[in-house]
Amino acid sequence: MSGALLVAGTTSDAGKSMVTAGLCRWLARQGVKVAPFKAQNMSLNSAVTRDGAEIGRAQAAQAAAAGIEPEAAMNPVLLKPGSDRHSQVVLLGRPIAEVSALSYHEVKARLRDAVLDSLADLRSRYDAVICEGAGSPTEINLRATDIANLGLARAAGLPTLVVGDIDRGGVFAAMFGTLALLEPADQALICGFVVNKFRGDPGLLGPGLAGLRQLTDRPVAGVLPWVRGLWLDLEDSLALAADLPAVGPPVGADMLRVAVVRFPRISNFTDVDPLVAEPGVAVRFVTRPEELSDADLVVLPGTRATVSDLSWMRDNGIADAISRRAAARQPVLGICGGYQMLAGVIHDDVESRQGKVTGLGVLPTAVHFAAEKVLGRPTGRAYDQDVDGYEIHHGRVSVSSGDSFLDGCRSDSVWGTSWHGILENDGFRRCFLAEVAAVANRRFVPAEVSFSAVRQRSLDIAGDLVADNLDTGYVLRLLEAGPPAGLPFVPPGAPDLEGESP
Repeated sequence: MSGALLVAGTTSDAGKSMVTAGLCRWLARQGVKVAPFKAQNMSLNSAVTRDGAEIGRAQAAQAAAAGIEPEAAMNPVLLKPGSDRHSQVVLLGRPIAEVSALSYHEVKARLRDAVLDSLADLRSRYDAVICEGAGSPTEINLRATDIANLGLARAAGLPTLVVGDIDRGGVFAAMFGTLALLEPADQALICGFVVNKFRGDPGLLGPGLAGLRQLTDRPVAGVLPWVRGLWLDLEDSLALAADLPAVGPPVGADMLRVAVVRFPRISNFTDVDPLVAEPGVAVRFVTRPEELSDADLVVLPGTRATVSDLSWMRDNGIADAISRRAAARQPVLGICGGYQMLAGVIHDDVESRQGKVTGLGVLPTAVHFAAEKVLGRPTGRAYDQDVDGYEIHHGRVSVSSGDSFLDGCRSDSVWGTSWHGILENDGFRRCFLAEVAAVANRRFVPAEVSFSAVRQRSLDIAGDLVADNLDTGYVLRLLEAGPPAGLPFVPPGAPDLEGESP
């Protein structure tokens, strides 16, 4: 076998990432050397590879499903929005430009070669490559310069499966419409559909599946049930409320309540997933100051727009609430951008270009933004525990006093660090939560949870879903032989937009 296929979706968050991870897990179990791939990813949740390249967290999770190390070739283009109109372009793990939605089209030609070279490289080293699309393949306003969906499929001859989320409703219309709005050459690559998140008796879908087959002459390759506790590292805030698998009842007598500030440009919010997986810890994302009042711990997570999101906190009163917490010695944890906000002063001529800005002033630190991004996988110790994490930031923090904390700073009950992923370290997390509980006077006892095992269990669930509910024989035929010949065209096809104004 030396093939590849594309997993597209009728919408964002239809389940492309999960199906891709599930296929990687299932194939790896069969002894197939498989790798994930996403040509272009727009996400504020990213990971750092061993050699210091930044890629989307979903591709890192899919690599874990395949049992391999993630690398830059698995996500050659990563877009990180800094505002509604501008994004940072990360090419092969390194930032190269800040672009607007319109100017991005001008650099796509430069990125296309990198995308195709990366996919060809993976295909030369792996038996199979499972590619994940981005958004919807039927964004007809973007098709001419597409490199993530059918533009990629056409260039690389990829058979394509379209995933639809039936839990949202309208899945048959979405699937048929996705196909019917594509031009003939694109339609020739659409080889079937996958219904995702179905609740109930699959037999009830029979007439609809038969009707879709009759209309399109393409099979529904599987109906995946909705499963509580199916969790994977997320790409964006569309799925912030996703459940993690149940890991058991609380150990202590009290719950520990954690409030995570949901910034407008929140990034790497997966940092708090280990807290969600901890029995006896209740985590909620908040946007109002009153929601912090009963929290035992407040977390300021990462952000792609430190100064802008700090201004947002000042406008809605959360900044004052944080200052009051710090003065009362109530626990606050700042991570990366959240850590930067806790400083006395922020000098930013790079990200926001606002120059000198007053921070919250609850840590004895100052921040200077630099043009070069820091990317790394640091290690250290805290609470007499080994800790590893990863860094992704432009802001450099200097510490004038206080206690050292994971290359950051601690002052009383305020902790700050630039390291993401620290709470995935089980020993450190237990010690940290025990101290938070003691400060909050809670009878909370950390459980013996292995977060790595929680993650692996979720990947196993994704693999089981594919094995038990997908026509895996059909998937193997697509990987081995490519798209079947003679797939019919379904009218009306893509409209002719040539000459139309954007």
